[in-house]
Amino acid sequence: MKKVNKLKLVVALSLMVVCIPLTGWGSLYAAPTDPIQSNSVGIDGTVRGDPPKTAATITFPANGQSITTLPTRVSGLCTGDLLIKLFKNGVFAGSAQCQNGTYSIQTDLFNGANELVARVYDALDQQGPDSNTVTVTYVQTGFNTSASRVALSSSFARRGANPGETLTWPILLSGGSGPYAISIDWGDGETELISRTFTGEFNISHVYKTPGVYTMLVKVTDGDNNSAFLQLVGVGNGTLAQDNQINSSTTVVKTTVVWWPVLVASVFVVLSFWLGGRFKLEQLRRQAEKRVQY
Repeated sequence: MKKVNKLKLVVALSLMVVCIPLTGWGSLYAAPTDPIQSNSVGIDGTVRGDPPKTAATITFPANGQSITTLPTRVSGLCTGDLLIKLFKNGVFAGSAQCQNGTYSIQTDLFNGANELVARVYDALDQQGPDSNTVTVTYVQTGFNTSASRVALSSSFARRGANPGETLTWPILLSGGSGPYAISIDWGDGETELISRTFTGEFNISHVYKTPGVYTMLVKVTDGDNNSAFLQLVGVGNGTLAQDNQINSSTTVVKTTVVWWPVLVASVFVVLSFWLGGRFKLEQLRRQAEKRVQY
C-alpha cells in the first residue's frame, strides 16, 4: 500500500512540474494585459518649472537709429525654444519663435521715438527677463501723415490648433481711416485678403494641414494708404487624434490562456490513478497466491 501511495504521489508531482510551466508560466510570458480599465479615472496636470532665466538681446536695429520705411526688422539672439514678444513703448508689437539661437520680427513703429524691448516666454507663458532697451525714431515721409495712424494688435502672440481643425485668431484694428484692406500670410504658403469698413476686433481663421511652427504676418492698409504690420506665431499641434492616442512606446499587455496542457494533465491524472489501481490489484493477487502456497 505504501508503494502504491508513493507511486501516486510521484506521478502527481511530475504532472504538476510539467503543467505549471505550460499554463502559469506560459501566461506570464505571453503578451501582457491592456493596462486601461473601463472604470478607471485619469488625472492630467502640469508641473510648473522655473521661468526662463536668460534674456534675449536686440542686435538690430542699433540704438539711436532713425527709420523711414516700414515694416522694420527687429532681430537678435535668444536661447532655447522660447517665444519672443516684442514691445514698443510698452505695447505688444509682434512675436517670433526662437530658432537656432536667433529670432526676427517684422513690425511697424509709432511716429517719433520708440523704445523696443524683447521678452522671452516659455511654453507655460512664464516670462523671463527683459532684453536690452533699444530706442529708435520713426520719421514718417510723404503726404499721408494722418494724426491717428492705423494699428494692429492682438491678445495672443502664439496660438495653435490641430491640423484639419480651424485656428481662429482675434485681431484688433484701430486708427487710420476706412476702408481697410487686410492681408494675412499664414506662413505655410497660404495667403488671404479681406476687407473691413470700420475699426474694432475681428477674427481671422485658417486650417493648417501639417504640424509645425509658422511665422504669420498680418498687414493692413487704410484709406490714406498708411500701413501697419503684426507678426505672430501660428502652431500646427499634431495629428487630429494625437492627444487621444496611447503613446506608441506603451506596452500593451494581454493574457493568453493555454488550455491544451490542462487537457493533457487531466489525461495523465486519470491514467495514473488507473495504473495505481491495477498495481494495487496485482499486489493483492500475489499476496493471496503466497497465502495459498503456505
